[in-house]
Amino acid sequence: MFISFFLELRQAGVPTTLKEFLTFLEGMTAHVPAFSLEDFYFFARAALVKEERHLDRFDQVFGHIFKGLDPIETPPGEEISAEIPAEWLQKLAEKLLTEDEKAQIEALGGWDKVMETLKKRLEEQQGRHQGGNKWIGTAGTSPFGAYGYNPEGVRIGQDRSRHRRAIKVWDKREFREFADDIELGTRNIQIAMRRLRNFARQGAATELDMEDTIRSTANNAGYLDLKMVPERHNAVKVLLLLDHGGSMDDHVQVVEELFSAARSELKHLEQFYFHNCLYERIWHQSQDRWGQKALSTLDIINRFPADYKLIFVGDATMSPYEVMVPGGSVEHWNDESGETWMRRILTHYGKAVWINPQPESLWPHIHSIQLLQDIMENRMFPMTLEGLEDAMRALL
Repeated sequence: MFISFFLELRQAGVPTTLKEFLTFLEGMTAHVPAFSLEDFYFFARAALVKEERHLDRFDQVFGHIFKGLDPIETPPGEEISAEIPAEWLQKLAEKLLTEDEKAQIEALGGWDKVMETLKKRLEEQQGRHQGGNKWIGTAGTSPFGAYGYNPEGVRIGQDRSRHRRAIKVWDKREFREFADDIELGTRNIQIAMRRLRNFARQGAATELDMEDTIRSTANNAGYLDLKMVPERHNAVKVLLLLDHGGSMDDHVQVVEELFSAARSELKHLEQFYFHNCLYERIWHQSQDRWGQKALSTLDIINRFPADYKLIFVGDATMSPYEVMVPGGSVEHWNDESGETWMRRILTHYGKAVWINPQPESLWPHIHSIQLLQDIMENRMFPMTLEGLEDAMRALL
């Protein structure tokens, strides 16, 4: 099993060496992780992973080889909290409806009504339910639960999105950060990014200035007079905010290509993650999103001056409540709306664009895209070659 673990880590792109694997085996022989699955996970990760950017790949292989880990920590409850028994959420069947049947199901009637009703259900419900339209359960048309359908509800106990109708997700979700070492099949994205280049000479004089050397030598009666200048660097500074997880899973490949191109073309690039809409915190690594390493958005605004170019990358596809309503975030309780935070950061960074991988033909039919397009003052661009070129021009 351990040999398969080592080989699959290598195959997944985790650069684990034979020496590190032997160290891991020595630790197992010495019973370093004792008999705790959690201790074994952390010991294996410490022994076999050298860089944080490979942690997600390690977790995927670990889950495949050892059939997953129990959750190590549970995120604290926010405004509404309760212990929901696992048997309530057991998947025995899955609700499959036609489009006509879906159209006949009515929403509760807005954000406040959904939250008020959820709190009431948590207080009243005493057992498991399946196939209904009221209680927290599975395979029904209730606004609360899993593996059913409702035009507007709270997803509870479901592995991943199915209809993308949830206005809030009860369960803690972990998303992986985008890889920055993707080999591009085309150089088009890189070429588009090059429009942002603004070369300047800064630092120590280490490069020969041929023209000035010839001129000075000629003026010096032929005696060689070397002239040096600092090396030319791209002086453009970019703050890149990437939406990841959820509906962005459909666009991972193209976003990773964009990320790789940005890394190779821009010397001064600062990259962070958010989910769906900007709120009071962002993060640098996916494992930091729920812990103390999550970063305050205000701190980011204060740390990076206004001469940075701001680029959002995301599909902007979410419940409109996530943009407009305090508490509307799909995964935590935000005191201020996403719109408030968006306008706050856009006030600081005068040069900002939003790059959207969602096909532009769908934009008029998605309410949240229209909201963010208005907030961005029509500086949202499709993730196409033409769209990227237009976005880079808007940043100049």
